[in-house]
Amino acid sequence: MTAASNDMRVVGFGFRRAAPLASLADLLAQLEARYGPVDRLAAAASKQALVQALGRARGLAVICVEDETLPSVATLTHSRHSLTARGTGSVAEAIALLAAGPGATLLAPRLVSADRMATAALARASLPPGEST
Repeated sequence: MTAASNDMRVVGFGFRRAAPLASLADLLAQLEARYGPVDRLAAAASKQALVQALGRARGLAVICVEDETLPSVATLTHSRHSLTARGTGSVAEAIALLAAGPGATLLAPRLVSADRMATAALARASLPPGEST
């Protein structure tokens, strides 16, 4: 759980199959530099291996989101490619919101990696008093 709060912060990732781990690690570093530490990482169940590797490297648990749930979430970004391929305007934003749970909000629209192979978004959810991540 993030310091001095009862919030959980989850980074959701969307990426191409050929994306290198470095692209995801760079996005995570950018989000942590802007918003502080995160509590969990999240990925679509069908593409979780790369995010699991990043989680192991950083000591962070990974939440897997079922691919079928992605279209159920309203996102800030509306990428035509994401809408066609996955049924959502932003895979990263949808995953972050779904993984953070009911009432979660995005801290900002997704970030895109320098090589354009990956995206990441940070969602925050307030936890009930006494509950921790």
